[in-house]
Amino acid sequence: MKTFEKVTPFVKKNLHKLFFGIILIVIIDAGQLYTIKIMQKAIDSIGREGFTTNSLLYASLLIVGITVLITILRYFWRIALIGTAWMIDRDLRQLYYNHLMKLSANFYNKTKTGDLMAYATNDMNAIRMLIAFGFVVGVDILVIAIASLFFMIDISLRLTLLAIIPTPFLSIIIIYFGKRIHAKFRKVQKTFATMSGQVQESISGIRVVKAFVQEEAELEKMSVSAREYLKDNISLVKIFAMFFPVMFLLINICMGIVLIFGGEAAILYEISMGEFVAFFQYLGMLVWPMIAIGWIVNLYQRGTASLKRMNSILEVEPEITDNQVNSEIKNLKGKVSFKNLRFQYKEDTPFIFEDISFEIEAGKTLAIVGRTGCGKTTIIDLLTRVYNPPGNTIFIDDNELYNIPLETLRTNVVMVPQDIFLFSDTVASNISLGNYEADIEEIEKAAKTAQIFHAIEEFENGFDTVIGERGVTLSGGQKQRLAISRALLTNPNILILDDALSSVDTKTEKNILHDLIKTRKNKTTIIISHRISSIQHADKIIVLNEGKIEEEGTHKELLALTGIYHDLYEKQQIEEKLETR
Repeated sequence: MKTFEKVTPFVKKNLHKLFFGIILIVIIDAGQLYTIKIMQKAIDSIGREGFTTNSLLYASLLIVGITVLITILRYFWRIALIGTAWMIDRDLRQLYYNHLMKLSANFYNKTKTGDLMAYATNDMNAIRMLIAFGFVVGVDILVIAIASLFFMIDISLRLTLLAIIPTPFLSIIIIYFGKRIHAKFRKVQKTFATMSGQVQESISGIRVVKAFVQEEAELEKMSVSAREYLKDNISLVKIFAMFFPVMFLLINICMGIVLIFGGEAAILYEISMGEFVAFFQYLGMLVWPMIAIGWIVNLYQRGTASLKRMNSILEVEPEITDNQVNSEIKNLKGKVSFKNLRFQYKEDTPFIFEDISFEIEAGKTLAIVGRTGCGKTTIIDLLTRVYNPPGNTIFIDDNELYNIPLETLRTNVVMVPQDIFLFSDTVASNISLGNYEADIEEIEKAAKTAQIFHAIEEFENGFDTVIGERGVTLSGGQKQRLAISRALLTNPNILILDDALSSVDTKTEKNILHDLIKTRKNKTTIIISHRISSIQHADKIIVLNEGKIEEEGTHKELLALTGIYHDLYEKQQIEEKLETR
């Protein structure tokens, strides 16, 4: 069954534990059924010749002994089945997380974080409950139902047939309500995902919310979402409110039938009093499967609904894959070539680039400038395969980009993006993210090159200071310099700074670039910047404009052209003079 395709391998891996738990359940059920038989014989022996109170004592002790054994075995079946379900849950969560790590950046552009978190919480719990109790209850009701019916028929076939008259109606009810539960639960999970997303977004953006005095608006949005979640849950509860009472009505009708016709049979001596009591107890045990069928339907509908939602994510194929790689490429020197690049995000959208061609030799510095929206960051996203470029357009060390393994590409090409992400961890851990083996001296050296060392020393616990989520406790400039430290510590052969000095003052920027030139000697560096001051030292500067390279050369060569670059430089010179007044 396709719905269970992803979870089946994990079940097979733990099949021996599940089988052991099932055997224990069969033994437990046999023990419960046998205690009824003991009670039946004890009641029928009362008043007969040779009866003594010792007979009742013996029967009682035997029942207690069996019950103690059942109690012990119940402990072990819970470990075997429920414990195994947690192991499968762990494996499935690992599969889910591993899959998320493989998915391309574009997937996260279209999918809300709250939805993904809902899959990892509510949906995963519903799947675990299905695996844990679906096995238990399924085997339990099968054994008890068959055995109870066998003993009931052995006592009286006529009475058994009368007792099960209402059961066909039970099947109709289960099928009808089961379909409705499935649909309603999927809707509940979807609403929960929406609500989770809103909570996550509101908390992540709390500083913006407060800055624009939007607390009331966010509370109203949350209130609407919470009311929708409540409404869908109440709708699901209403189904259960009808489902279980109707089931209990049918069960009590069965009890009433047995009381009337079974009592009559006992009075007429067609069955003994012990058999009458035993029949009632077997029927009582048969009630559990009837109730449990409803529970299993609930677990199955919830679990399969969640599995289908989970499968919708697990079936998403990564856009960025290693299909054409040359596994022998383990290291990159740093020569970068773009040849006749034409690129559009989708077939029905305009081209970002019409015909881009340029080259930078290994160990040199390339700078990319241009007006906002001209595609500077897109060039870097294509080079690092955040998005897939057209074939035979981008080369590193004369290797076509698709021939380079992703691990090799991303080990050798490190980017400091515009949007800095820092983890809620220590400063040292954030810097050593790409190189956990680095010692404190190496971490400090990288911090010094990025001109953040002295600022870190002033923190309460220095490099052991825990920064807030996404680095909210740091200034924009501190976050950028910390991210540069992190990149420098990996010592990549190609380093990309995507407007990574925009929040740093001019003096600090010059110090960083001065140290960077020394540290990065004979290694390729690509700098994207709006500031001309950040790129004057570059070996080559390209100026993008309307999807094309408008100008190309060194700082002096471009100034001499008196074109776009010259205009940008003049404007920034005027702005700097006005700021210093």
